[in-house]
Amino acid sequence: MELSSINLILVKVEDNFKFKGRRRILALELKKKGIINDKILDSIKNIPRHLFIDPGLSEQAYLDKALPIENNQTISQPFTVAFQTQLLDLDEGCKVLEIGTGSGYQTSILNHLKFNIYTIERNHNLFRTTTKLFNKLKIFPKKFVYGDGYNGLKDYSPFDGIIVTAGSPSTPNKLLSQLKIGGKMIIPIGEKTQVMTRITRISESEFKKETYGDFKFVPMLENKD
Repeated sequence: MELSSINLILVKVEDNFKFKGRRRILALELKKKGIINDKILDSIKNIPRHLFIDPGLSEQAYLDKALPIENNQTISQPFTVAFQTQLLDLDEGCKVLEIGTGSGYQTSILNHLKFNIYTIERNHNLFRTTTKLFNKLKIFPKKFVYGDGYNGLKDYSPFDGIIVTAGSPSTPNKLLSQLKIGGKMIIPIGEKTQVMTRITRISESEFKKETYGDFKFVPMLENKD
């Protein structure tokens, strides 16, 4: 399905009782699936996911499934968004780098949690669309960059957390180098299927790796598009 960026840009920034009710039901569903962080569940209940997708798909917005957005990308299913955020295990005010802004839903969850967000999107059409949507929704990351996610944002490092929203075939060393000591990177690693991985920086040269099961993501691509 080819989705129009114009539709997303012109979407009315509004909410209603029907969508609010569906978000409450979705939060209960995610809690049953293992999301136990009440602040994250509160974000799921408060962030209007239907505003981050094509209006024609709004009736599917609060199903726990991934949906297409423009440029053959997807918005991750709510469980995945919540699960990756929960794995960060960070406090309000922490500095988080997001690789793969997409339509901005994950960014909005991080923003609601009051993290200091730095986010990168490699697709220029998507970057422009999401910039306009952020302005409408009054979501203002510390830095929103059109660039290559594999390079990270060295000038703004180190970060307390890095969250990667696309599947990487291996661990990007440049991103690891931008974690502070004690910082965590949440990244799906693999090609056809990815393993959700949390990498914690123990020292300048030592890292701890933990895995959390199989997921399915669009591939993490190099360079800007």
